Amino acid sequence: MTTVDPREDLSVLRGPGGSGFRFMAGQYISLMKPRIIELLLITTIPVMFLAHGGVPDLGLVVATLIGGTLSAGSANTLNCYIDRDIDAVMHRTSKRPLVTGTIPPAGALAFGLGLAVVSTLWLGFLVNWLSAGLALLAVLAYVVGYTLILKRRTKQNIVWGGAAGCMPVLIGWSSVTHTVSWSAFILFMVVFFWTPPHYWPLSMRYREDYASVDVPMLPVVERFVVVARQIVLYAWAMVIMSLALIVVQPMGWIYTVATIGSGGLFLAEAHRLLTKARAGAADKVLRPMRLFHYSITYLTVLFIGVAIDPIWHVALPGLH
Repeated sequence: MTTVDPREDLSVLRGPGGSGFRFMAGQYISLMKPRIIELLLITTIPVMFLAHGGVPDLGLVVATLIGGTLSAGSANTLNCYIDRDIDAVMHRTSKRPLVTGTIPPAGALAFGLGLAVVSTLWLGFLVNWLSAGLALLAVLAYVVGYTLILKRRTKQNIVWGGAAGCMPVLIGWSSVTHTVSWSAFILFMVVFFWTPPHYWPLSMRYREDYASVDVPMLPVVERFVVVARQIVLYAWAMVIMSLALIVVQPMGWIYTVATIGSGGLFLAEAHRLLTKARAGAADKVLRPMRLFHYSITYLTVLFIGVAIDPIWHVALPGLH
C-alpha cells in the first residue's frame, strides 16, 4: 500500500459546484487513493490465476477484489488522517480533502476504521478467514508500522513499510488455496524488492517536499548517487527473486519471457540512473521519474505473465 501516483489528486471526483452528495462521495473516495488500489489489484488477480492453475471462480475473484479494495482504502484513508499535518505543507498533497477542509478529521477517522471492519468481515465470510487476517495485518502494518512508526523516523521507512504493499499477493493466493505457499512468498518478495526502486525515484523528484516536513526519505538524507546505488541493488534482488519462481512453481515460457524482458529493461533503467547520478547530472538529465513510471509497467507485465502462464502453459526444457 505504499505505491504512490504523483497525480493522485486527479482521483478526486467533483460534483456540481463542489457540494452535494456526489461531491462528498468523491472526496471520501479520494481518501482511499483509487490509483494506488488499481496497482495493488494488478498483483492480486494474476496470483489467483496461478494459485488455481487456470481461471478461478469469478465470484471468488470479485469478492476478493472488493474486500481487497476496501482494506487498502482503509489503510490509505487512515494514512491521510495521520499525515494531514505534513500533507498541508507538501505541494504534492496539498489538495487532499483533509487539507482543504472538505472532510473533517473525525469523519475520515470513522470512514477509515469502518472500512477496516467491513473489509475484514467481507473477506472472512465471503472468501476465508486467512485472507481476512492477512488483509487486516496489511492495514496494521501500513498504518501503525509505516505511517506512525517508520515514516518520520528512519531513512529505511519505505523498505520495511513497503511490506504492507506486498500483502495482496498473499491474500490472492490464500483466497484460492486457503494456504500460503513458497510460490506466494517468492512473489511477495518480488514486490518487496520492487518497492524501493519504485518509490525512491519519486522521492528524488519530490525531495524538497519531503525535506520541508522533515520526513527522512533516503533521497533527503543521502546523495543521489547513494540512492541510485541502492536502487540498482534492490532492482537486481527483485529480478533474481522473480527468476526463482520459474523453478519453484515451476513456470513456463510465457512467464520466463515476461520476467526476463521486463526485468532486463528495469535493470537497464536503474543502471542508467546510477550512471547519470555518478556524473553529477542535473535533475532534468537524471530524470528519476522515468524509472518510476517504468516500474509500474514492469510490475504490470510481470504479473500479466503470472496470470497467462498457467492458462497457456508451455513448459521449459527440464521443468515439469
